[in-house]
Amino acid sequence: MDKLRAMEVFVATVDAGSFAAAATALNLSAVMVGKHIHAIETQLGARLLERTTRRHRLTDIGAAYVERCRDVLATVQTADGVADSLHTVPQGILRITAPVSFGAHRLTPVIGDYLAAHPQVKVDLSLNDRVVDLAEEGFDCGVRMSRTLDDRLIARPLAMSRMFAVASPSWIARYGMPAHPSELEGHALLNFAVWGPSHIWRFARGDDVVKVPVRGQFSTNNGQALLSAAIAGVGVIMQADALLAPAIAAGHVVQLLPDWELPTRAVHIVRLPEVRPSAKLRSFIDFALTRLG
Repeated sequence: MDKLRAMEVFVATVDAGSFAAAATALNLSAVMVGKHIHAIETQLGARLLERTTRRHRLTDIGAAYVERCRDVLATVQTADGVADSLHTVPQGILRITAPVSFGAHRLTPVIGDYLAAHPQVKVDLSLNDRVVDLAEEGFDCGVRMSRTLDDRLIARPLAMSRMFAVASPSWIARYGMPAHPSELEGHALLNFAVWGPSHIWRFARGDDVVKVPVRGQFSTNNGQALLSAAIAGVGVIMQADALLAPAIAAGHVVQLLPDWELPTRAVHIVRLPEVRPSAKLRSFIDFALTRLG
């Protein structure tokens, strides 16, 4: 028998003054009220009530026990109130994971505005280009840039991420501006290690598709490091617009082959399939969708 429910019945019986009155108040039968109290007495090995045909009287143990029951039930009610507030008022720590470039350049400004609107929330943002297990590593939500998503997660589309190939003005001055993707073959194409050691850049223009293997001497798992290498004239890189757009606008790098398309990746915000997600999680996802969706 449910211990908390039995405590509730016992307290109601004491307050009502009889099994029958408690049964009416709780919408139970008098027999069921008696069973709840008998279950507690059996577990304790002591009588809580001295019963008469019409009334009952608390034993010394019963008098002490009913006060402890009131304390327990009040604590449970308080805990339920805390849980309910977490589902209605955004508060607490929100742990988010995102790819490095998108997180740093697109998501962080959104988080700043979200925190200004929700001062009771703190955000812990972890930037990593590997696929993070939300449940295993304790994240509330994550941003994914992938053609395939884990069907165990609830995903909402945020944006589309375009990929650019860029090089520094000094590289272009040395080797010239390529007019066709095939002209990149033999040049230093710097590898983004997250995509694997034998990555191929796929350029498309209409029905024309050109595949260029990446054979540069430099590889890193960090997009910002790739951009720094490109700015230094080490070679050509391909990265997402979130990282490259500011550098292109500043003239640090130049987009190559702008009339050719590189793969576009969908950006989603994902979360675990909770039946009732917390207010902080719901409000952040809605905020991010409004700003980035």
